Amino acid sequence: MGVIRITNMQFHTYNGVYAEERRLGQRLAIDIALRLPIETQVQHDDLSETINYGDVYREIAEFVATHSYQLIESLANHLLTHLQAQFAVHGITLRIRKGAVPIAGVFDTVEIEVNTDD
Repeated sequence: MGVIRITNMQFHTYNGVYAEERRLGQRLAIDIALRLPIETQVQHDDLSETINYGDVYREIAEFVATHSYQLIESLANHLLTHLQAQFAVHGITLRIRKGAVPIAGVFDTVEIEVNTDD
């Protein structure tokens, strides 16, 4: 099974539990891995035999721009369901990272990962 990955897509969103997160917003980073049988499906050097990366990016960008959740877990679950409906793949792994988390401590990001296999 082949994998197509788009990594570290950056979006300014208004997700969060606290009012200031929802008012000011923050950057989220998103990675996606789409599993499909590239080895057998892509035989003629033709875009119609695979997934258009630009379409994937546009779907994610549009979704995060038009949806707001308190939890990035909810964003991850709903975005995963949306992407499953849009693209004919055998499975998707989606990672969402949030750096501006109000935690008293030193860390880079909090990351949520969800996945599915068709």
